[in-house]
Amino acid sequence: MSKSFIYKSSFVYELAMLLLYGRHYASRYRAIAELIPEGSSVLDLCCGPALLYHRYLRPKSVKYTGLDINANFITRLIRRGGGGQVWDLRNDEPLPAADYVIMQASLYHFLPEASPIVNRMLKAARKQVIIAEPIRNLTTSNSGLLSLLGRMFTNPGSGEQSLRFNETSLADFFSAYRSRVVQSFPIAGDRERVYVLSASPANL
Repeated sequence: MSKSFIYKSSFVYELAMLLLYGRHYASRYRAIAELIPEGSSVLDLCCGPALLYHRYLRPKSVKYTGLDINANFITRLIRRGGGGQVWDLRNDEPLPAADYVIMQASLYHFLPEASPIVNRMLKAARKQVIIAEPIRNLTTSNSGLLSLLGRMFTNPGSGEQSLRFNETSLADFFSAYRSRVVQSFPIAGDRERVYVLSASPANL
């Protein structure tokens, strides 16, 4: 399946993210990296060009594995010393185990029913699941042109996805995991929200 232009190369992807997030670009990665202790094992779902690893996690000596549907991204990740696998998360294959299982700005790809992927993340995590998800999106713009561009440029190879979370719908979604949520906070100038879930329910 054809993918959006920004997924054609790591350079184009990073440029698009830089334009999208502006001065908040680096902080959205730092916020996640700060949650990962040194020497941990990390599984990064929909890792893209693995900027989180290359820029922020590598110095912490983590054991990193990135999963992505884009073979070019995974090849580059492995070539640069990281671990990675080409992986289509739409199948129900169990995920590799890791201390921390991460997903950045990709949960919307699994709408309208994203619970199965979160449940698989929880099964794979030994310590925590960390999900950062946009709550302000181009696709929800009142401008028809911006909305169209948002849909066109967010197809990683699995198809366009017009559905997105907003702050309320994301909070409603994670209310089903309230026994596991240990913290939640905004990042990237309030454009994204992070949810940190314990691998075990808090009341156990």
